[in-house]
Amino acid sequence: MEWSNIPNTGPGLLQIWIPLECPDLLHECCEELATEPPYQEAEWNSNTQFRVVNNNFLSAGNANREITVFNFSTGRVINKAVFDDAVTAVDHDHTGQLIFCGDAQGCIYTVNMNSRTGSLSRSHRNRSSNNRKSPVTTVQYRSFSLLARGPVLLTCTQDGSLSFFSVALEIQGYLTPRCSLKLTPRVHSIRASFCPLLSLEKGEYIVAGSEDSNVYFYDLTRPRHTCVNKLQGHGSPVIGVAWNHGENLLASSDSDGTVIVWKRAKTS
Repeated sequence: MEWSNIPNTGPGLLQIWIPLECPDLLHECCEELATEPPYQEAEWNSNTQFRVVNNNFLSAGNANREITVFNFSTGRVINKAVFDDAVTAVDHDHTGQLIFCGDAQGCIYTVNMNSRTGSLSRSHRNRSSNNRKSPVTTVQYRSFSLLARGPVLLTCTQDGSLSFFSVALEIQGYLTPRCSLKLTPRVHSIRASFCPLLSLEKGEYIVAGSEDSNVYFYDLTRPRHTCVNKLQGHGSPVIGVAWNHGENLLASSDSDGTVIVWKRAKTS
């Protein structure tokens, strides 16, 4: 689940929506972008992202071990990059020149992309230190963190491992581990997210769903008792969490299809 206008609506299908005059309504302006093989055979598409610099490009990962760049205007495939396993999570950096993605074995990749041509080239791979391979459920980039004093990347795997990396943009997105948190292993593919505004003054806050139907907030700077808040209201495992752009609304979704939008409480 993302605050986004690019939902993945079925096996290998992407749909683009644009707002009408009323901001509460959406209009489908482009139908099935990914109708050509191998997307008909793909089990799912992972996160889909517009390019930051060139909004005519969008990229999507799939179960065929690929990231594909599309031309938004025509729906045609511009370029592809192949990985070691199914691509399960994707995000871009703020410059529009780097793509970060995770696969079904728990590896994190940095991919360079030419913003003019859409060409892709792999630059770095970060292997999981665990013997048991676990799919990556979250890859999220942030341009600045007080803890790292620079850009950072958050990753989460299905075995409950949250990892926090510094990103060296001058070395083509090289990742350096900063800290990690081990949560309870999950049956579902559960996502996590940064809390950028909460982290501006102190701490490094992360929000994540859970199998016990709760939404948890963690502070990665705490050596012990990292959980700082819990939201209750779902009746089944919470699998998705996402902030709006102003970070005053948090949406959470569960495995039964229920979505709850939480409003930030005003503090004195």
